[in-house]
Amino acid sequence: MGKTLTAFIKGSDFRLVSFTILAAFTTYCSMYAFRKPLSAGVYESYELWGIDYKIILICSQVLGYMLSKFIGIKVISELKTESRIKGILLLIGISWLALLLFAIIPFPYNFTLLFFNGLPLGMIWGIVFSFLEGRKQTELMGVGMSISFILASGLVKGVGRALVNNLGIHEFWMPFLTGLVFIPTLLIGVWMLSLIPPPDQEDEQLRTRRIPMSGEERWKFFKEFATGIVLLVGGYVALTIFRDLRDNFAVEIWSALGYANSPQILLTAEIPIAILVFVIIGSMVLIKNNGLAFFSNIGIVMGGGILMVFTTYLFHQGVLQAELWMIMVGFGTYLSYISYHAMLFERLIAFFQYPSNIGFLMYIADAFGYLGSTGILFYKNFGFANLNWLDFSLNLSYVVGGVTILFAGFSWLYFRQKSEQGVN
Repeated sequence: MGKTLTAFIKGSDFRLVSFTILAAFTTYCSMYAFRKPLSAGVYESYELWGIDYKIILICSQVLGYMLSKFIGIKVISELKTESRIKGILLLIGISWLALLLFAIIPFPYNFTLLFFNGLPLGMIWGIVFSFLEGRKQTELMGVGMSISFILASGLVKGVGRALVNNLGIHEFWMPFLTGLVFIPTLLIGVWMLSLIPPPDQEDEQLRTRRIPMSGEERWKFFKEFATGIVLLVGGYVALTIFRDLRDNFAVEIWSALGYANSPQILLTAEIPIAILVFVIIGSMVLIKNNGLAFFSNIGIVMGGGILMVFTTYLFHQGVLQAELWMIMVGFGTYLSYISYHAMLFERLIAFFQYPSNIGFLMYIADAFGYLGSTGILFYKNFGFANLNWLDFSLNLSYVVGGVTILFAGFSWLYFRQKSEQGVN
């Protein structure tokens, strides 16, 4: 049956794109059920070392997730095709076991288990995206998968809150049971991934062949584009900080905006963001010229930064209502953030025709992105503990928007000059 279905999928670009998007989205959305339900908890009656326990839990998880990204620079860039499916199931299985132990081990010792929950999950994106990269429709597939960043978080947090509010599940058990709810969709998604055919000869001609990279090859690649990589990663770090803060503390921010009794807002507010991002970034697949697409993508990243600054200013001036601001600043953030995941590095490789893989570049960006995210959590808690999450987010949106604009502008200039000089 599997071979017959694979042949059927391969026989049409539309079927291939649709099936691949559904497979990647289902798998990665299910992964969120093992990572993000934690954020649906409030843990307001718990404190450790004078620190809000939720801060400690999220920091513990993010530290593991961040370390996973650094490990992934090597592991994902060297990943062999035959190891991908087993890798997804093993890594998510380990993270789920950690959630079970988090529920069993008593407070205050259970926070350590969140580190081991986050540690394996950081490599799931690279494994799933390896099924998508290097194809003439990668942008469309990538943005389809990346929509899970926007929708899945709200979905699994909504399920988590429902377990707590409607079924009386303790907040320490809620993350494990939320994962249980999504086990069937995870297995379906992974099975679908296993049926996706590899890129064909036309894909390789249009987008450059994708290969596992040794340590020597990774270092050579980095030296070739070092300045540009640093600039792109700098902008991505800023975006990851804001995106993670907005995501992890969405419950607190929406409550401060007056939506404490409307948990459905966690999902419904993200739907228009997902639709707009999908349309804009997905349409980039229509641009066949890799150079034009690459520089257009940098422009999209810059545009997202401008939108973050402008909409926050309008909110401060009382022009935008709270709900609209939260949607618009989220749209600006995700427009830039998902551009990296769906097409920026994909088109960079294709434009400069450098045999490599996205995993190497993306895991450099993610590693430092989550390092920054962890740092900002500590900075806020110890430097601005009395500042609520809404006010902190408002101030941070100006900084992140400005940094995104600046780094995107300089990276555009660098890669324009690099394209004129050629690759060594």
